[in-house]
Amino acid sequence: MKRDSQLRLKRFQVDEKRRRVTQIEVMIAEFLRMAGDLDREIANEEQKAGISDVTHFAYPTYARAARTRRENLARSAGELKDQLADAKEKLEDALAELTKAQGLEGREKSAERGDFPSPVALMDGMLGMGIAPA
Repeated sequence: MKRDSQLRLKRFQVDEKRRRVTQIEVMIAEFLRMAGDLDREIANEEQKAGISDVTHFAYPTYARAARTRRENLARSAGELKDQLADAKEKLEDALAELTKAQGLEGREKSAERGDFPSPVALMDGMLGMGIAPA
């Protein structure tokens, strides 16, 4: 029973890590979409004003604010990409632990069913193949 609860815990941890990876991916996509929208708005403002030089004194205030926001979104998306790499690594570790736990449970159940040969049967098989015990 202890193995069963450990296995459930490992599955829960894998699911949690998988949700975290998905959540970060969605956030990155949303930030990039918003940055693209801001790019279009900036281009429209610059076209309306006829000024695309950010250092020009008459550069549109809205375009300047949108640029700042777009840069912040890009920076946040970059930070999220770092978090995504870390989250994927943690997911891989959790999957490895789950696979290991499932393997242990499978061997344990096989031993309970008697699927594994006894040590005596193994020795008899080795002797029958001409392998002398050490």
